Amino acid sequence: MLDPQLLRNDLERVARGLARRGYHLDMEQLAALETRRKSVQTRVEELRNLRNTRSKTIGQAKAAGQDIEPLKAEVAAIAEQLGQGEAELEQVRAALDHLVLDLPNIPAESVPDGAREQDNVEIKRSGEPPQLDFEPRDHVEIGEALGGIDFERAARLSGARFVVLRGPVARLHRALAQFMLDLHTTEHGYTELYTPYLVGAEAMRGTGQLPKFEADAFRIDDEIPR
Repeated sequence: MLDPQLLRNDLERVARGLARRGYHLDMEQLAALETRRKSVQTRVEELRNLRNTRSKTIGQAKAAGQDIEPLKAEVAAIAEQLGQGEAELEQVRAALDHLVLDLPNIPAESVPDGAREQDNVEIKRSGEPPQLDFEPRDHVEIGEALGGIDFERAARLSGARFVVLRGPVARLHRALAQFMLDLHTTEHGYTELYTPYLVGAEAMRGTGQLPKFEADAFRIDDEIPR
């Protein structure tokens, strides 16, 4: 998710960055929604302050023995306007969220423009590809031949896009993960965390996974079936 402050303060930069990715940003629509949000939010805040002020006046008038019915009617009218304003503000925010959450990230200035693999720029090369005297095999083919990778069993257990690892392949998988953690936490300044496996929708939206990749995500229902 793009930083809302960046969208508000430097919309042209965002539009240029998105254009480099082939994405057209409707700046007029976004600017119009943001202007409307500010206007409605200002009106809502003014109505809240007015309601609170007039509500205090009711107590003061009642203590003084004055007729408070006109004041109560005035506060009720303000509350009705406030409710309408809050509903409108919620609609505007929802429209903004729908537009903003669909935006991809903008590329860094150092990223070269291009639409094909051939447009990529090689930054660094370490060593040379080995010259093999045999036909290389895919790691999945090797793993299945060794009995260490089982997609069919995983599909029966969990559905598509999962795999069961067994024996040395499972041990290799665990060792690679441990090597990665040890390397980055001891030599590159990272801090190791153990986080929950499940996250809420807000966390998914904040990291840009929702709503764009909702169809690819797995979810659980609020209620556990009995």
